[in-house]
Amino acid sequence: MTEIKSIDKPDDRMDFPRGHLEVVNLTGLVFGKATFEPGWRWTESVKDIAGTELCEVHHHGYVLEGRLHIRMRDGAESEVDPGDVFVVEPGHDAWVVGDEPCVVLDFAGGIGEYVKA
Repeated sequence: MTEIKSIDKPDDRMDFPRGHLEVVNLTGLVFGKATFEPGWRWTESVKDIAGTELCEVHHHGYVLEGRLHIRMRDGAESEVDPGDVFVVEPGHDAWVVGDEPCVVLDFAGGIGEYVKA
C-alpha cells in the first residue's frame, strides 16, 4: 500500500496567535507542519487552546527554518536550529528566537490533538 498526501492540502488547520499548524493524517502517521512567527510563545499562543500550563505533547521534530528555544518543566533549556532533529517530552514551553519565522515538521502524532481542541 502507498499513501500520499500534500501538506499544501492539509486535512486540518489550526490558526492561533502568531502562527498556525497544518496536519495530514496517514495510516500510522499524523504529520504536522507548524509555522511560528517572531514573538510566538507556546504559553501565550496555545496554552488557552490546549488547556494545560505547559505543552503536554511528545514531539519528534525537524526544524526547516528559524530557531526555537525550549524550556522543560524542570528548568532545563535547549535551542533547536535549522537542520536539527529533536525529541521533546511533554511538559515544556517553547518560543521563537530572533526575527524570522520558525517552521517545524512534527512526526510524533500528538500535535494533531491541537486541531481538535
